Amino acid sequence: MEGGRQRRKWQTYSMSLCVSLLMCFTERVSAQIRYSTPEELKSGSVVGNIAKDLGFDVSTLLDRRLRLVSGSNDALFYLNPNNGVLSINEKIDREEICDGTSSCSMNLKLIVDKPVEIHYVEVEITDVNDHSPSFNDKEQLIEISESTMPGEEFQLQPARDPDSGVNTVRFYKLSQSDHFELVFRENGGEGQMPMLKLRKSLDREQQKKHNLMLTAMDGGTPTRSGSINISVIVLDENDNRPKFSQELYSVTIEENAQVGALVFRVNATDLDEGSNGNITFSFVKNLDKKVYNTFELDRNTGNVTVKGDVDFETTDSFRAIIMASDKGQPPKTSTCRVVIKVTDVNDNQPEIDITSLSDVVAENSKIGTIISIISVTDKDAGVNGKVVCSTLGNVPFELKPSFKENMYSLVISERLDRERISHYEITIRATDLGHPPLSSIKTFGVQISDVNDNSPEFPQNPLELYLLENNTPGASIFSVSASDKDENENAAITYQIIKGGEQNIASFLNINSETGVIHALKSFDYEVAKTFQFHVLATDSGTPSLSSNVTVNVFILDQNDNVPVILYPVSANGSAEGVEEIPHNVNAGHLVTKVRAYDPDIGYNGWLLFSLQQVSDHSVFGLDRYTGQIRTLRPFTETDEAEHKLVILVKDNGNVSLSATATLILKLVEPKEAFAASDVKNAVNVVEENNLTFYLIVTLGSVSFLFIISIIVLIVMQCSKSTNYSSKYLQDTNYDGTLCHSIQYRSGDKRYMLVGPRMSIGSTIVPGSNGNTLVVPDRRKRASVENMSTSAISKKLVETWEPGMPLS
Repeated sequence: MEGGRQRRKWQTYSMSLCVSLLMCFTERVSAQIRYSTPEELKSGSVVGNIAKDLGFDVSTLLDRRLRLVSGSNDALFYLNPNNGVLSINEKIDREEICDGTSSCSMNLKLIVDKPVEIHYVEVEITDVNDHSPSFNDKEQLIEISESTMPGEEFQLQPARDPDSGVNTVRFYKLSQSDHFELVFRENGGEGQMPMLKLRKSLDREQQKKHNLMLTAMDGGTPTRSGSINISVIVLDENDNRPKFSQELYSVTIEENAQVGALVFRVNATDLDEGSNGNITFSFVKNLDKKVYNTFELDRNTGNVTVKGDVDFETTDSFRAIIMASDKGQPPKTSTCRVVIKVTDVNDNQPEIDITSLSDVVAENSKIGTIISIISVTDKDAGVNGKVVCSTLGNVPFELKPSFKENMYSLVISERLDRERISHYEITIRATDLGHPPLSSIKTFGVQISDVNDNSPEFPQNPLELYLLENNTPGASIFSVSASDKDENENAAITYQIIKGGEQNIASFLNINSETGVIHALKSFDYEVAKTFQFHVLATDSGTPSLSSNVTVNVFILDQNDNVPVILYPVSANGSAEGVEEIPHNVNAGHLVTKVRAYDPDIGYNGWLLFSLQQVSDHSVFGLDRYTGQIRTLRPFTETDEAEHKLVILVKDNGNVSLSATATLILKLVEPKEAFAASDVKNAVNVVEENNLTFYLIVTLGSVSFLFIISIIVLIVMQCSKSTNYSSKYLQDTNYDGTLCHSIQYRSGDKRYMLVGPRMSIGSTIVPGSNGNTLVVPDRRKRASVENMSTSAISKKLVETWEPGMPLS
């Protein structure tokens, strides 16, 4: 279109130039015709009849050659040479031809020949409203600060309409807005310039963009319009403070949370934008140092994490203030409150505190007596801090809850006995009710103090004392010892002898009150007194004192202090001499007589042996060493002497043997004389035997009494022997051809031997009956019992006893 316009301008210019030259050489004839036609008519539309209007004869038009001067706007028009009608050659666009002008006319030059005439035709192109108002841009962007005051005006882009007159832009219309209105300013003859006026303050935080529409309308019929979008961007000002999502943040965290664990996150927003809306967080200064030491705040994200140890027992809650600041100039801030509550975790063991303790308790304390007050604490809270206590082991104490929580009383639950257990280690266990439960243990000692509740005790009752006769007066013969299960002064024992039987014990016995050692004030004689009894009283030093007594049975042991007494033969003057008459015709083995003797001592000391100390003829008479019988060894012969003298030695079996001798004269007589002598002798023997019978009865009674006592003592000692005691009896193999037998046995590291006649081991022993006297050949094994203790002597005598053996 732009090229066509330039071409038409060049044609018009060429045509004008030709007409001017023609006018220089021809007669000047001209006329002026004016037409008016609207634009946008179709090709062929009639503008006007020039021939008619100029008064040309139509019939001569062909000859005169009516034509448009070439180069003018004839291209837009067509002049019919036949009839002179001017019509539209091509569609005319007024805005293209007359852009920017209020009136649009096209000048045409007509030439006719014969004569030559030039006529001017002015064709006015009238406007048709064929264009809508338009804007150069589809959208106009206007930036307005939110701090702009109302009344401020902002230029809008004007609309353009190629049409003219009423068909061009006549007025503008702005879409509805509370903040803006449309105003106009004169634009120096170019019409009014639309302006956007701020009538109400803007707030970017409420609306950061306002979309408006400006509509431009022309005055044509129908009215045409065009629009442009106006985008008003509200520029931010730092006029808003950061705002937290909550004024109070209340969170809960378990104690012992790991370092780095997220506790919570604060959230704040700023309605401003850019740096004005960028928020940083920080703790407000002058807070408790525990907050800074325990938690860390990320200044960019607002994350609060664990920084140090979280301990409920130290702090159960934290309070802080967090400040949010934007990056505007100047920056604006806001704060929120934070409460961090710490929940308890069962991480503390109960603590046991012995607030009051009686570490020494009397054994006679009553059941229920309080010996200690125990308090238990647990730093945890709630169920984790509730504690249950108990005692461990089998002790006579128990815990009873006190009136105050976690307080207990340790009381005696059973009777105490110091002599059984004098010290208790009491272990107390405290367990909380947390999950899992935690417990602690505490041990302390309680000493049981003594009370004088035990009497002195002797190891056995009665006690037996075996004392050798002929003891040294004033020497210690025995000691008693009692024990007391109590201690200290309650166990300090004193001894005293109390009356025993009908004898005045104090006249021949004395006891050391502290040691219990007994001294004999006189020498005892077995042949005078074989046994007696006394009592020892043991008293402790407690308050009140307690006592007990023991019976001491004293047995006097025989010593070889008596010489054998010859009972037969005895002469009239009391000497051991006698005469026996023997018939001459007796055979070998004839019992001539029997030497009788006894020893007041007993046992080994009273066992007598007979031997021939002197004899006139050893081949005639023989003496039985055990019985004292004298028998003939062979018949008498004529050559034998009529009288024989025998000196018989009688000795006991004591350590230091004592002996006596008897002299016997044996006379050989004829049988008649022997019978006569025998009658006389029998008469004498009857008297002697009557005296002997009295002594034998007395001796037998004493021995029988002692035998019964010994049996009782033996039974008691056997019953009191330790169960692990055993004795091994061994049959003696060292038989020497005598009429005795021996039994050996062992007890511990001691060896004993029991020796007695083989044929009368169970017979009754009569003093002087040599065949029933016991002998122990091994004298080296006889120990002196003078200073032996009662238990040692008693054990030895009981262990060496067998039925038939005298104990006195």
